[in-house]
Amino acid sequence: MNETAASNPWYREPGPWLLMAGPFVVVVASFITLWLAIRSNDGLVSEDYYRRGLAINQTLARSERAQALGIEAAIRLSAEGITIRLTAKAPFFVPPERLSVTLSHPTRAGLDQSLVLSRQGDTYQGKFRLPSAGHWLLLLKDGEQTWRLMGNIVLPASGETILGGETAGRVNNSDVK
Repeated sequence: MNETAASNPWYREPGPWLLMAGPFVVVVASFITLWLAIRSNDGLVSEDYYRRGLAINQTLARSERAQALGIEAAIRLSAEGITIRLTAKAPFFVPPERLSVTLSHPTRAGLDQSLVLSRQGDTYQGKFRLPSAGHWLLLLKDGEQTWRLMGNIVLPASGETILGGETAGRVNNSDVK
């Protein structure tokens, strides 16, 4: 039996092939990874990163403007729609005629909703499809895009959710019906 094992060339034995299979698989996987890296689009790198950076600065300035004005929004979201009441600490604040509302889910963009509400007295009202339960991001902007409020709302919510001011993100349960 020793004579047969010694007479076979190395490439006819399974041992060397098993030892070479691991590095071979790694080399093939690295070429596949290289091909994917070259062919696919890297969505995180923006061609116009400088302009987007300037836009982020403008967005932050609008948020700071809302904070400086002391704008506070009381939001009530129900099956009938959405009702928003705006108040501000600044005496010269005039509520806008139109209010842009965006309700977005942090992970499922297909459920996002946007609506432009007109002022009716001291509130803004509109029909909104009641989204599913969970955490949602709510963005409020005036028509002239001079300020914006952004905050989280947890649905189903009972009562009013307050955005902005010193009570950001608080739920007022005293109005529960």
